Amino acid sequence: MQESFDVVIIGAGPAGIAAAIYASRSNLNCAIIEKEMPGGQVNKTSVVENYPGYTKISGPELVEKFYSQLNSLEVKQLFSEVTNIKVNKNDKVITLKNGKKIKTKAIILALGRKPKKLTSENFDSLEGKGISYCSLCDGNLYKGQDVSIVGSGNSALEESLYLSKICKSVTIICRSEKLKGDSVLIERIENTKNIKTVYNSTIEEFNGEDGILHSLTLNENGKKVELETKACFIFIGYEPATEFLKDLDILDENGYVIVDNEYRTKINGIYAAGDIVKKEAFQIVTSVSDGALAAVSAIKDIKDW
Repeated sequence: MQESFDVVIIGAGPAGIAAAIYASRSNLNCAIIEKEMPGGQVNKTSVVENYPGYTKISGPELVEKFYSQLNSLEVKQLFSEVTNIKVNKNDKVITLKNGKKIKTKAIILALGRKPKKLTSENFDSLEGKGISYCSLCDGNLYKGQDVSIVGSGNSALEESLYLSKICKSVTIICRSEKLKGDSVLIERIENTKNIKTVYNSTIEEFNGEDGILHSLTLNENGKKVELETKACFIFIGYEPATEFLKDLDILDENGYVIVDNEYRTKINGIYAAGDIVKKEAFQIVTSVSDGALAAVSAIKDIKDW
């Protein structure tokens, strides 16, 4: 028998969980779908220092608090990947990877983003073999060793500081002339003795030995330089995880979902929130706000139908 809901939220990151909290408290029959782990990219964040109420908290600890509140509500949780959304006249049908189909009046898309990859030589073959996107997950594997980070924004700087407490040295590879993160983070980087930054540099090649990363070939100010490193952590930005939505014609040229000021897409009954919506600041706090406001719009619309 096909399950039916008032609203289904796809994605259990900060935006999705906030949307579920608001929808549930409005007495809507609500479900949330997550293909991996609740919390999304926050699980991979070593330290959060800009979320109200917490001077300093680890990403996983903050996720635990979010998820604890979700578990206290009457929200059906489904763990699978969404492969298709079919829009009918009076409802939507969501198809999961496990073959299950779910009927719903409204959908809130809160899929989040995924890390961008490099196109340097040997990147694909060494991914997961010294190339990582998560210092919190993999940092302890390289305790006391030399590692590197690619990126110049807040994520790269925060994770560099985290790794500096575990590893022998951290080299930040920055393709521009200066770091682009918050001034307080840049100051900490400059005052951490085992962190070095190389500017105007890009990676031409990831070099492996016995299938494991052992060095990088850099283009540093036009010169080839080899940097020995046991691991390279990639923090060059993110892209929206919206590939399966292409047929709905609600995406911009970069894959972000187009919404109005109340988080409605052009399809009646489909909303979007969090990091799949283009905005000035991709932060946990803005994702939570997006999720709440998208849910408010869905609540209003459902009551009017």
